[in-house]
Amino acid sequence: MNSFNFHHHTLGNFYGIYNLDLGENVPESYFSVGIHPKDIDENWENYFEALKEISLLGNCLAIGECGLDALINIDENLQKIVFEKQILWANEIQKPVIIHCVKRFQELIPFQKLAKVPLIIHGFNKKKSVADEMLKHGFFLSFGKSVLYNLSLQSILKEIPIDKIFLETDDADFDMAELYQKVSEIKEISLEELQKKISENLQSINVKF
Repeated sequence: MNSFNFHHHTLGNFYGIYNLDLGENVPESYFSVGIHPKDIDENWENYFEALKEISLLGNCLAIGECGLDALINIDENLQKIVFEKQILWANEIQKPVIIHCVKRFQELIPFQKLAKVPLIIHGFNKKKSVADEMLKHGFFLSFGKSVLYNLSLQSILKEIPIDKIFLETDDADFDMAELYQKVSEIKEISLEELQKKISENLQSINVKF
């Protein structure tokens, strides 16, 4: 059994979800497509129409990454409008949403209430209180390279129910097998059991690969 890479930026990886930027050629592999907060501009409605068309393809497994970011110079209300549009579209086509969030976690909660599909926060590396709040409101959390060296994050991950997690490389260059090995040690289960659990989690959010 392979180690599924929930969110990555490496073309040619056929056992994971490639983050497709609008304007890129659609890959043969599995992918997600979304309007990242940093890419929102006056043409966002055109981007959204393109997203709708591409997201109907069979190898598109999710909408995203999309979300909210407090550190970019994009109007916060406009970010919310674009994010909401993508969640409503995800509801319509019944595909999960991969979320990018920077310093706006509390503002995600109303969107979870709006969603009729699973919402997954990618690249999670925040405090336990944030993790607990997100889990309480039904979000899944995807973890990346920080788990390899961040002791606090390792402690958080140890306590999180295994049926609420995914693992990813994002845009970092490292071996996915290393992350799976570390998490299997943290969760005190075999590598094979972890791979099986992640596969079951994917099925639970309607990701079929």
